[in-house]
Amino acid sequence: MTKTNALRLLDTAGISYDTAEYEYDENDLSGSHLAKQLGLDPDCVFKTLVCVDERGEHKVFCIPVEFELDLKKCAVVCGSKRVEMIHVKELLPLTGYMRGGCSPLGMKKKFPTFIDETALLNEKVYVSAGRRGLQMILSPGDLAAVAEAEFADLTK
Repeated sequence: MTKTNALRLLDTAGISYDTAEYEYDENDLSGSHLAKQLGLDPDCVFKTLVCVDERGEHKVFCIPVEFELDLKKCAVVCGSKRVEMIHVKELLPLTGYMRGGCSPLGMKKKFPTFIDETALLNEKVYVSAGRRGLQMILSPGDLAAVAEAEFADLTK
């Protein structure tokens, strides 16, 4: 397995993690599909979403794959008037990651990051390791520490 930027950051920080590789489907890049394929409770599988606020500042949110981001809650949490999802075509140039393989770690630039507080209900969470077909498995606390993230209520 080739190390991604996200995994290299975990190695550098001395964080213990596992990985899970899987066959992804170009027609269904959803985290729900991934959870089903790996036989996981979808509540422990998190997707990474990138938003932009009214000042043009980008924010990163990690939420369980079967939930929807509450943009109003997210705006309050990050001290903005409003946030909106970026367009998919902006993801790769902004983060260095493709849709379906976006990790909260190792983006081209460090953005304020927030993890849904439900992550704390899990001993381990599954998050993209920075490419399609590869998940990193680690404790929510370790993920937050490396991402310098805050836990908050982010979903509807």
